[in-house]
Amino acid sequence: MDRLEAMSILVAAAETGSFSAASRKLHMPLPTVSRKVAELEAHLNARLLVRSTRKLTLTEAGVAYLAACKQILEQVSEAESAAAGEYSTPRGELVVTAPIVFGRLHMLPIVSDFLATFAEITVRLVLADRNLHLLDEHIEVALRIGKLPDSSMVATQVGTVNRVVCASPHYLAQAGEPETPADLVRFSCVNFDSLPSGAVWNFATSTGTHEAVPIHARLSVNTAEAAIDAAIAGVGLTTVLSYQAARAVDEGKLKLVLRDFEPEPIPVSIMHTGQGKLPLKTRSFIDFAVPRLRAALARDTDMLSAKATPRGRQKRASPT
Repeated sequence: MDRLEAMSILVAAAETGSFSAASRKLHMPLPTVSRKVAELEAHLNARLLVRSTRKLTLTEAGVAYLAACKQILEQVSEAESAAAGEYSTPRGELVVTAPIVFGRLHMLPIVSDFLATFAEITVRLVLADRNLHLLDEHIEVALRIGKLPDSSMVATQVGTVNRVVCASPHYLAQAGEPETPADLVRFSCVNFDSLPSGAVWNFATSTGTHEAVPIHARLSVNTAEAAIDAAIAGVGLTTVLSYQAARAVDEGKLKLVLRDFEPEPIPVSIMHTGQGKLPLKTRSFIDFAVPRLRAALARDTDMLSAKATPRGRQKRASPT
């Protein structure tokens, strides 16, 4: 029995919750997955998993053994990386994740330049709007937008983004511009369903608190790109993150409104697991990406500031 293979199968089965899911993840026949785990249990003379029709559950012995398996497999992986020269020369595959729009606009150009500079590194760029678990998904570097929870991850802030409200100049010429968030009641809006606020948009107030303002959503969409396209088409106002709207604003297709009522800037960070010695491919990418991400986000900020309304900043309204 190949015990390392059996350990890997056990980890996959425990993490996915079923033999069939582990089979798909490992690209291995289902009977092989079940047989390998059974052989491992027979070798240990201990039951590791409780099988049911719905899911797999670890036994007490299984919980302890799974933790040991993960540690052993990680040490083996590090030893293989060291033998392959990943700690002496930047080489190997690097897995990076970022939100979809941010990844396309900012991360992909940086990755392309990085590949041109480091010929022995390949990159798998995973774009997803959900936060992937770095250890479970075997991801080395992640770009996160938002406040980070306390964890063992190592993070470097590369800038901030704002939640902005925008519409096409043509729509604003016809409907007028809102002076305060309360004015939104008389405007058509495009709602981005992925926002946690739903049909309520949040704004800052002069007292440092937040004001939740219900909006009239003529259209609801599930991607920022669709919300921006609809706003450009004149459907109404929409709210997205500043980097998502920056290009359209710069091109004059969208105009920002209610700038004085924007919530606090949202931090943008690049992070890695911080466990053990970093392979040179990971350190090289972080060192390469951080200054470029900072420059890209600064350009977005400058771009939006240059397009700000010439009337100056308005007085913030208190909650009603």
